[in-house]
Amino acid sequence: MTGGTAGPAGTAGAHHAYARLVLETMPEESRVGLTLGFVRTFGIPDIARVLYGTGRMTTEPRSRAKATGVAMFALIGQGLDSSDGRRIVDGLRRIHDRPDITPELMQYVLACFTVCPLRFIDDHGYRAVTGEERDAAYAFHLGLSDVLGLPDPSNGGHLAGVESWMRGYESRRFAPSTAGRALWEATSKGLLAARLPAPLAALAPAVAASLLDQPLRTALEVRRPPTPVRALVTCALRARARSRRRAS
Repeated sequence: MTGGTAGPAGTAGAHHAYARLVLETMPEESRVGLTLGFVRTFGIPDIARVLYGTGRMTTEPRSRAKATGVAMFALIGQGLDSSDGRRIVDGLRRIHDRPDITPELMQYVLACFTVCPLRFIDDHGYRAVTGEERDAAYAFHLGLSDVLGLPDPSNGGHLAGVESWMRGYESRRFAPSTAGRALWEATSKGLLAARLPAPLAALAPAVAASLLDQPLRTALEVRRPPTPVRALVTCALRARARSRRRAS
């Protein structure tokens, strides 16, 4: 991913471009990308341990994922300075105010929530993310990091720097864990299966695994899906993108 430097976090133009992308232009792709970003955090054993310890991700994966999505999209849509935005930020501070959640772990989670939706749009949307939208995403990411008291890990003032930091962090910290595997089992079977037609529900784990890259599959100890399943997923996503492109 590439992009120019962003202006001050929270500027109206930047916020509007990002909100329009994820809430209006490609909301379904953004939701899938956000879910994949959440799943990506399972590859970090320290994060997986925290999520597994709450019990909600294994017993109520749909409600937990929905709560995360609602909070993020409300922040994006209404802004960090809105009444709902301030309430959500205060809640995030309280939830993460514990010794086993370090600033670095929170930085990684925020990076996943910003980078992964844009990756999914670039790969499977009917068009790629524009430079303006990428700068807007970085501005929002920087603003949320600031209100949570987290430093910007990019070292470059743009989203490419965040993604570079994210890749380096994963190369050091991705590893198999019992908690990560349990979270994947619950999410791939419970969350995704509920969103598929009944005949495809049994294929949910393989369909979901087709959307993971090899480093994450290794960390979650997930086998590469069979070629026919991968081909089916690829064809379905390409067909959907073509249909959306013609309709736009």
